[in-house]
Amino acid sequence: MASEPLKTADQVRFGDGFELDPRAYELRRAGRVLKLERIPMELLLLLVEERGHLVSRDQIIDRVWGKHVFLDTDNSINAAVRKIRQALRDDPERPHFVQTVTGRGYRFIASVEDAGRQALERTLVSEPAGEASPRAKPSRTRVALPLSLVAVVAAALAFWLVPGLRRPGPAPTLRSLVVLPLDNLSGDASQDYFVDGMTDALTTDLAKLGSLRVISRTSAMRYKGTKKGLPEIARELSVDGVIEGSVVRSGNRVRITAQLIQAASDQHLWAETYERDLGDVLRLQGEVAQAIAQQVRAQLTPELRARLGSAAGVNTEAYEAYLRGRFLSTGLASTSQPLGTATTYFEEAVRMDPHFALAYSGLASSYVTLASFRQMPPERGYRSAKGAVAKALELDDGMGEAHATLAFLSWRHEWDWERAEREFDGAIALAPSDGCARASHASFLAWRGRRAEALAEVTRSRELDPTSSYATEEAAVYYLLRDYERLTEASRRGVALGPNDWTDHYFLGVGLEGLGRRLEALPEYQKAVAMSGGDQDAGAALAHAYALVGRRAEAETMLRDMLRDSDHVYVSPYMVAAIHAGLGNKDKAFEFLQRAYRERCWDIAWHIKTDLRIDDLRSDPRFQSFLRSVGVSQS
Repeated sequence: MASEPLKTADQVRFGDGFELDPRAYELRRAGRVLKLERIPMELLLLLVEERGHLVSRDQIIDRVWGKHVFLDTDNSINAAVRKIRQALRDDPERPHFVQTVTGRGYRFIASVEDAGRQALERTLVSEPAGEASPRAKPSRTRVALPLSLVAVVAAALAFWLVPGLRRPGPAPTLRSLVVLPLDNLSGDASQDYFVDGMTDALTTDLAKLGSLRVISRTSAMRYKGTKKGLPEIARELSVDGVIEGSVVRSGNRVRITAQLIQAASDQHLWAETYERDLGDVLRLQGEVAQAIAQQVRAQLTPELRARLGSAAGVNTEAYEAYLRGRFLSTGLASTSQPLGTATTYFEEAVRMDPHFALAYSGLASSYVTLASFRQMPPERGYRSAKGAVAKALELDDGMGEAHATLAFLSWRHEWDWERAEREFDGAIALAPSDGCARASHASFLAWRGRRAEALAEVTRSRELDPTSSYATEEAAVYYLLRDYERLTEASRRGVALGPNDWTDHYFLGVGLEGLGRRLEALPEYQKAVAMSGGDQDAGAALAHAYALVGRRAEAETMLRDMLRDSDHVYVSPYMVAAIHAGLGNKDKAFEFLQRAYRERCWDIAWHIKTDLRIDDLRSDPRFQSFLRSVGVSQS
């Protein structure tokens, strides 16, 4: 006969100071809460309930996952047992707590003390305060009364503690949280892209909550596989709450388990499991986000509540392709693949499901990335991105990411500054914790000369992505403000924190050149060219600097190489103009500037107001005419 199951309010002690509290859903040792995820916690509760008796693997599957779940049960159970043993510091070869019965199951072998019930009984049989006489041994009648009270108190506790029997008490108001990388419990490492995509999607949905600061996915992903405790992670990210959980994917069935932990106390506030067919996964994600919003008492506008609760179904193969594209385009993948790979996946997704708004938004963003890095002509990039984002917004006008893409296109290609500002404002209103949108907005504000607002957005972006060096975003702002001293400072920080990011070396070179230290700028430009694989902006900066320090032959060689490359790849005429300006070829510089104007080259809107490479052209009347044609002033 099995041991008496743990009741909701029971606490048990075992081993050297361990305490298992089912009510608080906590495992503690010497008063300190030990980190244990939901699946291992459920398994530990089962083993302790059946202490001394064999628990078969079938029993474990039935209790922890459900009878009809389809997953690699061996790997999932083994992983859960391993985490339990890590928490208990139990040696599987000489176990003190969890014994493996090979081929059969597991047994909890430690002796257990029912701490909660004993403490309750001690309270009920104690004498009233102030009693001076020695206490006599209680009679049978006196013992019977407390035991009956135990039953009454236990019933009352059950009313308050068992879900569904009471109305929940007020949850703590959390103002910031992070979604840690969800665990892949499918037993298949090739599903990492899917699980990371679930993490990304949940982060994106929560970023729409205006009353909540949600840490960016880039900062959160740094903790994938970490051994750090939740309080430590929360301190590093300056958040009140942490979301952690797991994903089990088998065929077209998906199960997401999520739990909310209050960071300061490491206390579990809420946990829930959701299971759906893959085609309903968008609705599943919305349900999880709504539940978390309710738990943290975040303000949900009626529009956002409707959006999260009314997600449509999606073609499963299209969703697979979308997640693969998202995995690559957001930097979640650890491998470096061509920028076009993500685009291919998004194109496949919209072909399979022409009503999939998220895939159109991802496709538009990927076209922008390709054209920004000159791997696609600007006009083609604009038409492709504009068409995709228009379709995305036709299907769902409430996507902040799509509005941010539209703002970028209005700024960099259409030269419609007022519309760009409206779209940036709209994007941030729809997703206040979207760090990418805020970083782009910061650059746009700096480009318009609004220094204080730009730096405020950089600060906000840093709060959303605290583990990033944030130096690149800050450097971009100082570049556009022509503040070369602070540009140099920010870029040096970026190089120190991320020496393999070529953009930090590029901006450091610009800062040094702007301070008149051209010889120091050269090695930074050289590193940027080498590390970027020959980015045209970095190459034009190096060639221009070569020309100014007297290494004209090298500058001319780089110019010839760039022009020769234009036979088979897109070469920005603006960059050719910048090199000619450095070489003193003003007529050629203006010839290529006019070509860039006819192509509506995206480099114009970024560089034309601030680029030191064309400073020698600014006093020429032709340049003033050029600025007027673009619609900008010299300020």
